[in-house]
Amino acid sequence: MTIRFRSPAQRAYTWRVGLAMGVYLVSLPAAVHFVGQGVVSRTDPLAWILALIPGIAVAAIFWAYGKMLIEETDEYQRLLHVRQSLIATGFTLGLVTIYGFLENFGLVGHVDAFYVAILWFFGLGIGGLVNRLTLGTEA
Repeated sequence: MTIRFRSPAQRAYTWRVGLAMGVYLVSLPAAVHFVGQGVVSRTDPLAWILALIPGIAVAAIFWAYGKMLIEETDEYQRLLHVRQSLIATGFTLGLVTIYGFLENFGLVGHVDAFYVAILWFFGLGIGGLVNRLTLGTEA
């Protein structure tokens, strides 16, 4: 099976996300082991660095998505990606706002903030599906 990318912007995006995910996949277990298991003291600056790297890697994925939107020269492809990200953003903000009110009134438990990124990535899938169902294509 051959994967075909529609544009140089899409190839660059895939490479950037792959690099960010590689950093994430290496740094998260390291942070869990060294900081989470107490190998490195939480007062040690190294603990902060180890804890920050996975989050920075995920933030790099958001940067890569924005960079892809800027670099994409095909206006229709850019439209599809913008629609997809707007749907993902609306989905995510809607859910976390509702959950925030439920949490505020003590009706549900606390959820760590980094799950917001996972919701947004899931929302990208929903956005792709919406594009497919309403426009007959996805980015």
